[in-house]
Amino acid sequence: MTPDSPVGTPGEAAVLLRCGPAVASAVPSGGARHPAIDMHCHVLCSAVEDLLADDPRRQADRGAMLRAQGLASARQSGAMMADILLKLTHLADRLADMDRMGVDMQVLSPAPNQYYYWAEDALAEKIVWMQNEHIAQLCALHPDRLVGLGTLALQNPALALRQIDHAVGVLGLRGVEVSTMVNGVSIADAHFDPVWARAEALGCMVLLHPLGSDQGERLNRHYLWNVIGQPFETTVALSELILSGLFERHPATRLCACHGGGFLPAYWGRLDHAWRVRPEARTTPRAPSSYLRQLYYDTVVYDPAQLRQLIEKVGSTQVVMGTDYPYDMGHYEPHALVEAIAGLDDAQRAALLAGNARRLLGLTETVE
Repeated sequence: MTPDSPVGTPGEAAVLLRCGPAVASAVPSGGARHPAIDMHCHVLCSAVEDLLADDPRRQADRGAMLRAQGLASARQSGAMMADILLKLTHLADRLADMDRMGVDMQVLSPAPNQYYYWAEDALAEKIVWMQNEHIAQLCALHPDRLVGLGTLALQNPALALRQIDHAVGVLGLRGVEVSTMVNGVSIADAHFDPVWARAEALGCMVLLHPLGSDQGERLNRHYLWNVIGQPFETTVALSELILSGLFERHPATRLCACHGGGFLPAYWGRLDHAWRVRPEARTTPRAPSSYLRQLYYDTVVYDPAQLRQLIEKVGSTQVVMGTDYPYDMGHYEPHALVEAIAGLDDAQRAALLAGNARRLLGLTETVE
């Protein structure tokens, strides 16, 4: 089966998700459309799902997800997944949607539900190899439209080091995607420092994308598991990473936080206050919020005023366009969203849509 072949039960016609917004014109008021790179979009590796089809731990994952989301959200998510399956697995659908959105290039990352950090070493090697090879093959089919990020078996940092070397050095992927937690351990734990050090040494980016929340069943109504849970996890992880001194030890780390960095860029004052008055919070030589300008953030916050606030805190050079394609929590009018941000000049809008992403990814070629 080729990467262009449909996998699983066929979905509906290749149109943008029906419950998402209609796509507006991709041409800004100033004239010709700027190039656009989507830094936040996902693909599903069907071979991994087939490999784990009978694994009881995968079934346990589904049970935990059901309890965390609640029955109503689980049902809706199941219907959504049936609707977007081809978009996750079928390049023709994806490329057509990119054209509709005015997206010139996507940065493919694994679907977060495929982290599978519980796998033992032999199985974890197989899972990661399948996913990373799959993404590399997709990118090779359309190198002008697709670049990729890999995944790692973070449950074994020694194995993850070999995998990041292979993903970046052999497959040519531009970095890796990681979750905020690995089997209950924060990504900021010193256990993972060798992986952060290797990513910095390789000069590759790390995409921080949570999978739900550790709040148990507290958020299992109204889709709060995702609406609040995802940005909450990112907020905690970024706070821990900063206070752990990671960005002092590895100042060249290229970290991009999904969903606009969670709540931290909007509520940094409390963290800074604790740093000033509490000795256990004063673990860095400068205020925690000062490190926010070393990181990158995607535009998946939906509202131009919210994006304006993010830019005011972290700088227009640190925000990259993202859609969260193809999920229903995605935003599929990237040009209209960036055009609606007040107070930006044309060069800043061009940077948000593609220029910042090129720098983060280490791309020197121009996206046409």
